Amino acid sequence: MKRFLAAVAVCVAGLPAFASNDDIVKVRSSDDVATTMDRLEAAVTGAGATVFARVDHAAGAAKVDMELAPAQVLIFGNPKLGTPAIQDNAVAGLFLPLKVLVYQDGAGQTWLAYEDPKEMLGDLGGISEDAGYIKTMTGALGKLTGKAAGE
Repeated sequence: MKRFLAAVAVCVAGLPAFASNDDIVKVRSSDDVATTMDRLEAAVTGAGATVFARVDHAAGAAKVDMELAPAQVLIFGNPKLGTPAIQDNAVAGLFLPLKVLVYQDGAGQTWLAYEDPKEMLGDLGGISEDAGYIKTMTGALGKLTGKAAGE
C-alpha cells in the first residue's frame, strides 16, 4: 500500500494544478443567463470564431429531476489561435477550445467566468507565458465577455 501511495504521489506531482479561484476571471452581467449567453454566442460568431457547443447545465439537471440555478457553458475557438498552442504542447488540447461559463449566483446575479489563458496554459512545458496566442486569447476573452455582459 505504501508503494502504491508513493507512486500516486509521484504521478500527481508531475501533473499541472487545477484552476484556482485566482485563475478564474469573472465578469458581472447586466442581464439574465440566457440573454447573456445569447450575446456571448453572437459576439463569438461575429468575431469569426467557431461555436462547438452550448451546454445548459440546468436543463441537464432538470432531465434527472434535480435543480440548478441557470448555468450554461459556451465552448468555442479559432484554430489559428489554438493550433499553435497545441503544436507547442499537445496537452493544451485538454484546455482548448476555450470555454466560458455564464451562471446565476445565489444572490441572483449573472456572471461570466473563464480561466485566464496565461494561467491555464502557462504551466505546460513548451508554452511561453509570453506566447502571442496567449495574449490574443486573453484579449479576445476580455472583449467577448465584455460584450456579452452588456458593457
